[in-house]
Amino acid sequence: MARHLITSALPYINGIKHLGNMVGSMLPADVYSRYLRQRGHDVLYICATDEHGTPAELAAKEQGLPVAEFCAQAHDAQKAVYDGFALAFDYFGRSSSPQNVEITQHFARRLNENGFIEERAIRQVYSPTDGRFLPDRYVEGTCPHCGYDKARGDQCENCTRVLDPTDLIDPRSAISGSTDLEVRETKHLFLLQSKLQHEVEEWVARHEDDWPQLASSIARKWLNEGLHDRAITRDLDWGVPVPADTWPELAAEGKVFYVWFDAPIEYIGATKEWADQDPENRDWKSWWYEADDTVRYTEFMAKDNVPFHTVMFPATELGVREPWKKVDYVKAFNWLTYYGGKFSTSQKRGVFTDQALDILPADYWRYFLIANAPESDDSSFTWEHFTATVNKDLADTLGNFVNRVLSFSKKRFGEEAPAGGTPGEAEARLGEEIARLLAEYEQQMEALQFRKAAAALRALWSAGNSYLEEKAPWLEIKTDKDAAALTLRTAMNLIHLYAVVSEPFIPATSAAMRQAFTLADDTAAWVSADEAKSLSFVPAGTPFTVPPVLFAKLTDEDLETYKERFGGDTAA
Repeated sequence: MARHLITSALPYINGIKHLGNMVGSMLPADVYSRYLRQRGHDVLYICATDEHGTPAELAAKEQGLPVAEFCAQAHDAQKAVYDGFALAFDYFGRSSSPQNVEITQHFARRLNENGFIEERAIRQVYSPTDGRFLPDRYVEGTCPHCGYDKARGDQCENCTRVLDPTDLIDPRSAISGSTDLEVRETKHLFLLQSKLQHEVEEWVARHEDDWPQLASSIARKWLNEGLHDRAITRDLDWGVPVPADTWPELAAEGKVFYVWFDAPIEYIGATKEWADQDPENRDWKSWWYEADDTVRYTEFMAKDNVPFHTVMFPATELGVREPWKKVDYVKAFNWLTYYGGKFSTSQKRGVFTDQALDILPADYWRYFLIANAPESDDSSFTWEHFTATVNKDLADTLGNFVNRVLSFSKKRFGEEAPAGGTPGEAEARLGEEIARLLAEYEQQMEALQFRKAAAALRALWSAGNSYLEEKAPWLEIKTDKDAAALTLRTAMNLIHLYAVVSEPFIPATSAAMRQAFTLADDTAAWVSADEAKSLSFVPAGTPFTVPPVLFAKLTDEDLETYKERFGGDTAA
C-alpha cells in the first residue's frame, strides 16, 4: 500500500478557531486520513500551531504574559478542542520547536549559499517611544481607502485592501499607542523569488492539471503576475533567530525570520518532533527527503493559504537545491460564511469550535461541515440549514434506523440477532445497491470530493430505510416470524456496515454502532464489495444492545436559542 503524507493549514496561535477554519483544512484532512488508514495505507497526518509573527506577540501582551508562556497555553487550548473534534493527528506540533528552528536555519543557509537570499536596506517605521522598529501589524491607523480607524499596517480588515504601514492615516504604535513615529533605514533579508520564477512555473505546470481548479487558478494567477523578491526577516522578539554564523550583524540586531518563511517548514519540523519521540522506530526523513517515489503528499487549506503552498514554499524548496518532498495534491477550499458574512476571529462573529462542542457532540458538526464543505464555491452556515441537516440526515435517516431495528428486534426476539428466514430477491437487490453505493462512496473519497462522498454515505443510510419500509417487519411478524427475523438480521448487518464505513465522518457514532454487537472477531477495517452484497457480518445469535439515541432531533426552541446566542441573519 502507498505511504500518504497528509498536512493541513497550521492554525494560528492567537485564539480558538471558528468553524470555517475547521472545515477549510483540519477536518477534511482528518476525514481523508481516517479513510486511507481504513483502506490499509500507511498514513502520517501532521499539523501544528503556527506560533510566530506579530499577532502572537500582541496577544501575549494583551494578556500580560511572556509570549512563550502565552503560546504554550494557547497550543494546549487549541489541542484540547481538536481532541474534542476527534481529529486523529499523528502529531500536532509547534512551530516554535527546536526542530523547526534547526531546519528553518538550515534552509536559510542553503538558500544563501545558492544565491537566493540578499541583504537589503529598506525604510521602516520606527517608534522612539518603544525604542524599536515596528513590523507591519505593530502599526495601526486609519485606512486610506475606507476610513476604518483600526486598520493594521499589513491589511485593512474592513475592506481587505493590502496596505503598507506608511499608507495609514494618523498611524500609531500598537504597543504603546504613541503617534511619535519615524521612518528609518534598516536591513533585512530578501528571498529572491524572481530568480526562481521559471523553475516554479515548470513545477506548477507539472502538477496543476491534477489539482482542483481553485488551487491551480490561484497558483497560475500569482505566477502570471510575476514572483517578487520578498523580505523574510522581521524586527521581533519572538521567532526563529537569524543564524549568527551566516548573518552576524542582523543576528546581533535581533532579527528573526518572517512567520511565512518558517511556518511551512514546520511541517518538516513537526515530523521531526514526532520522530524524536521514538527515534528507534520513526524516520522523519523518509517522509520528506528523497521521498518523491515513495510518498504521496496531500495538503488541505483554504484559498487564502494557497499561494504560499503552491508558489512561495515550493520556491523555497527548489532554492535549497536539496531533494525535499514537495506537495503532490493541494485540496483547496473556498470560504464557509456565517449567514453570508465573514467569520471573524477578531470581531467574534460566527460559531467558534469550542462553542460548537459546548452545544452538541462533535459528530453533529463533523457531518454537517463535510456534507456542506465549500469546495466548488463559498457555502453559508445558517442555523436553519444546520438544524434541518441534523434532523433529516443524522436523526431521521441514520439514528432512527438504528433505533427502530434494534429496539423492535429486542422487543420481539430478545437480545440476540434473530435466526430464521432465507435471503431472497429483496436481499439480493439490497446487496447489489449497497455494493454500488459503497463503490460510489469510495470513488468520491479517493477523489477528495467530500460533498459527493457525504451524499453517497447518506444514500447508503437511506437504502437501509427503504429496505425496512419495503419489508415492513412490524407487519411480517404477524404472519411470518422467520421473514421478520431475516429482515431484522439483514438490517443489523447494515448497521454494522454503516459503523465501519461512516467512521471517517462520525467516528464516535460509528464506535457506538459497532459496539452494539458482541462479535467474537470484529476486526473489519473496511467492507469489500462481496461483503456488502452478502451482508453477513452479524450472524444469527449475536448478542446486541440498544445504544442510547445516536442523534437528538433539534427543536424550533433549540433553533431560536442558537440564533439568539450567536446572532442569526443579522450577523452578515
